[in-house]
Amino acid sequence: MQGYDAVVVGSGHNALITAAYLARAGWGVLVLEGNDRPGGLVRTDELTLPGFRHDNFSAAHPLFVAGPAYADLRAELDLEYLNTRYPTGVSLPGGRSSVVSTDLDENIVEFNRLSPGDGDSLAELFQEFGPAIETVFALCSADLTAPSSAVAIQSLMHTSDGGFSDFAHMFTLSARALLQQRFRSPELHAMLAPWATHLGRAVDDANSGTWTVLVLAAITMAGMPIPRGGSEELVKALVKLIERHGGRVQCGQWVKQVLVKDGHAVGVRTADDEVVPVRRAVVASVNPDQLYLKLLDHGHGVTPPALRKQAKDYRYGLGAFQVHLALSGPARFHDERLMHAGQPHLTGGLNAISRATNEALRGLLPVEPTISWDTPSTLDPSRCPPGRAVARLQMLEVPTAVSGDAADRIPVGSDGWTEDVKNAFADRVIDEAAKHVPGLHDIILDRYLISPRELAAFNPNCGPGDPFGGSHDLAQSYLFSPLPGQPSHRTVVPNLYMVGAATWPGHGISGGSGYIVAQELMD
Repeated sequence: MQGYDAVVVGSGHNALITAAYLARAGWGVLVLEGNDRPGGLVRTDELTLPGFRHDNFSAAHPLFVAGPAYADLRAELDLEYLNTRYPTGVSLPGGRSSVVSTDLDENIVEFNRLSPGDGDSLAELFQEFGPAIETVFALCSADLTAPSSAVAIQSLMHTSDGGFSDFAHMFTLSARALLQQRFRSPELHAMLAPWATHLGRAVDDANSGTWTVLVLAAITMAGMPIPRGGSEELVKALVKLIERHGGRVQCGQWVKQVLVKDGHAVGVRTADDEVVPVRRAVVASVNPDQLYLKLLDHGHGVTPPALRKQAKDYRYGLGAFQVHLALSGPARFHDERLMHAGQPHLTGGLNAISRATNEALRGLLPVEPTISWDTPSTLDPSRCPPGRAVARLQMLEVPTAVSGDAADRIPVGSDGWTEDVKNAFADRVIDEAAKHVPGLHDIILDRYLISPRELAAFNPNCGPGDPFGGSHDLAQSYLFSPLPGQPSHRTVVPNLYMVGAATWPGHGISGGSGYIVAQELMD
C-alpha cells in the first residue's frame, strides 16, 4: 500500500477530528477502522422497528459543541444540532421532580423553589468558581504536560501566598460531599449526582464533585445538543470533511501492529499483513493495554518493562446497560417539563444512586438502577415514524461481569450476561421507569437491549464492557492517564500518539484529545 503522512488507527470521533485537522492542513491521511462503519461508539441504527432510528451508544454532544474543535470545523461540517431549554432533570418517587435550564437565573429560581437558599447557593458557587471553571475547560483542550498547563494548574490549586485554593479543596470532594455542603434539597442531590457517573466516577469517589460542577456549568451554557438524524451524523460529517481534503477512511481493516524502526513509528501492519508506511505520525485511538501489550512489542522489546507492567495493570470500570424502545406515542411524565428535558434521570435519590453503584461494584444487578432517560424524537421527529417516539433507558451502574442479583430474583449463572439475564433485568428497568412514566408499558412496541457483553464484542476499547474505555478514578486520571509513565498523548515511541477515552480529557463526545494531538502535530 502507498505511504501516508499520517495513519490513524481506529475511527472514534477523536480519531476523526485529528484526521480532519491534518487533512485540512494538507497531510496525506489514512484512517483504518476494523468495524464495518467508522465512528466507534457514535452510531445510529434501526435497532427495533423499521423507521425507528436509535443512537446505539452515545447520544448528546454538549462538550463537543462547547469545545474548540467544533468552533474550528463547524463551517465545513454538514451537520445541524438541535437543542433544548432543559438539558437535564430528575423524577423521584411520589411525583417529586425538577429540571435544569440553560438560563442561570431560571435555575436560581427553581433551586430556591426546591429549598429556600439553594438557588442563592448556586449563584454563589458559579461566582466563586467561575474563573476556575473557565480555566479547567481550557485545560480540557490542552496537553497537561505542557509548561502553560503547569502554570494554569498552579493558579488553580494555589493562592498567591502559596496556600491551597478553595478550588483545590473542591477538587478533592466527592459529589455527595459537595452537593450536601452546597444544597439542602434532596431533589437537587438526586438531579446532579448521576452526572458524576456519566463521567466514569462514582458519587462517593474523591474528585467526583468537581466534575458534577463542571457538567452543571457545561450544560447550563451548551444545553444537551443532538445532531438532527442521529448521533452518527457527526461521524458522517467528519468523514466527508476528511475525504473532501484528500484523506481516506477505510473500514474492515484491523491493525495488528505498529511498525517501529530505529526507535520511531514508521508504519502499521493490518490483520491481512498489508504494510502501510508512514512518513510523519501514527495516531492510535486505542487504550494503553492494547497499544503496549498488543500493537507495539511483538517480541521486539519496544515497551520499557515498567510501562509494560502499567499497561497490564490498566483498569476498567463499570459497564453500561441500555434499553432502546420503540414507542407508539410520546411518553408522559407527571412533570411536563421532563418531556422536553434532554437527559433526565429517574431515581430513588442520592442514596439509591450510591447503593446501585455499590451493588454493581460487587458484581450484582442493582435492585433500583438509576435510569438515564432520553427521547430524541421529541426534538428530532426524523428519528421515528409520525406520531411515534424512540426512547433510550441507560444504566451506568452495572457490572461488566455479573455474578448475581442484589434483589435475589434474577437467576445468574457462570455465563453472566445471557439473553435470559438481559431480558429479566430489562423488565426490572422498565418496571422502575413506569413508576415515573405512567402508562409506559402500554406504549412499548418493541425493545432492543445492549449489555456489557455486546459492548465488549463491538469495540476493543470497551475492554470487558466499559463504555468509558477504562476507570476514571483519581489513580487513572489527569497526569496519571493514560498511564503514570506516559502522562500525555505522546507515547514512548517518537511519531506515535494516542487519542481516545483513555487519554486526557477522557471519554465522552468532546473531541478534546483529537484536538490536542492535531494541534501538536501541526505545530
